[in-house]
Amino acid sequence: MQTKLFIMTAVVAVALSSTALQAQDQPQAPMTFFVTSSDQGANFGGLAGADAICQRLATAAGAGDRTWHAYLSTQGAGAVNARDRIGAGPWHNANGVQVAANVADLHGDNERDRNYIFGETALDESGNAIPGRGAQPQNKHDILTGSDSRGMAMTGTGDFTCNNWTAGGEGSARVGHHDRSGGGNTSWNSAHGSRGCSLELLNGSGGAGKFYCFAAN
Repeated sequence: MQTKLFIMTAVVAVALSSTALQAQDQPQAPMTFFVTSSDQGANFGGLAGADAICQRLATAAGAGDRTWHAYLSTQGAGAVNARDRIGAGPWHNANGVQVAANVADLHGDNERDRNYIFGETALDESGNAIPGRGAQPQNKHDILTGSDSRGMAMTGTGDFTCNNWTAGGEGSARVGHHDRSGGGNTSWNSAHGSRGCSLELLNGSGGAGKFYCFAAN
């Protein structure tokens, strides 16, 4: 009986060891999501300019073989929804961690908080953490989106997109909190409006002109 038990234990150990080795052999998923590392005002030259920033940063990080789009909505006539710009997923950060499997999970269409975007996973293109609430010398957790919590263009009167990402002074933009912290609203993509559109004014509400980039293919 002891011999049989020993053999069974050995078989299980070998199986577990084999599984662990296979997991180690699995290549890391390529980066398909990041927060921009650059600090700037919100005048990107529109969506095309924001996309170009994503592409430039991704290329510098060795991921320029994909088509990168900014997670930004516009408003007014011909409004564009951020969720419609980013492909189908899944998306992984610079460390290969999956932040969302698809558009529905990213936005909690079927179940809220199905994504995995937090301070520890919403990294920049080089794998660096973005300073969150309480960080010194500056909190940069306000991430520009111009979107509601479903990733749709904001409705109603007022500026939610820094004049569709062409204003770098006065104005406002809807932002989310990448670290899910602060202000009583922990949404990653739709927490509150910014105090302005220049880098200085964005700094005043805990931001630095950063936005999310997703690989659309």
